[in-house]
Amino acid sequence: MAFRSKLRIRFGDIDRAGIVYYPRFMHYFHVALEEFFADELGIEYHTVVDTHRIGLPTVHLESDFSRPFSYGDNIEVEVRVRKLGRTSVTFGYRVFEESEDDPRIVGHNVTVCLDMDNFKKMDIPDWLRQLFEKQLGGPLE
Repeated sequence: MAFRSKLRIRFGDIDRAGIVYYPRFMHYFHVALEEFFADELGIEYHTVVDTHRIGLPTVHLESDFSRPFSYGDNIEVEVRVRKLGRTSVTFGYRVFEESEDDPRIVGHNVTVCLDMDNFKKMDIPDWLRQLFEKQLGGPLE
C-alpha cells in the first residue's frame, strides 16, 4: 500500500472561484513527500538536504485534474516512488477526498540528485537508493 498524507484544505488555498488554486497541489505534493521521507524512509527530508547535503530538485512535473476541491475538504495525498534512475527519482502522487476511492488529481515529478555544495548532478548514494528501492511501487495512473 502506498503512503498517504492527510491534509485539510485551508481558506488561503482557494481562489476566487472557491476551489483550490491549482499550484497549491504542487505544495501538497511536497508536504506529503516530506512526510513520506520521515514516515516511510525513516529519515527527515531536511536531514537529507542539510546533513547529507543532497538535494532533489524537480526537473519535470505533470498533473491531471479531474474534479476540484473546496475549502474545508479533507484530502489524502498518496506518494510512491515510481522510477529510479542513476541520478533521478520519479515520485508519483494521487490526491483523494478522504471518503472517495477515485483520485481527483494524479501527477508525478522527476527529481535529480544534486550535490548541495556545488549544485552538480550526482549519482544517488547507495544508502538512499536502498531506501527508495524498498518503496518502488510503479505507476499510479
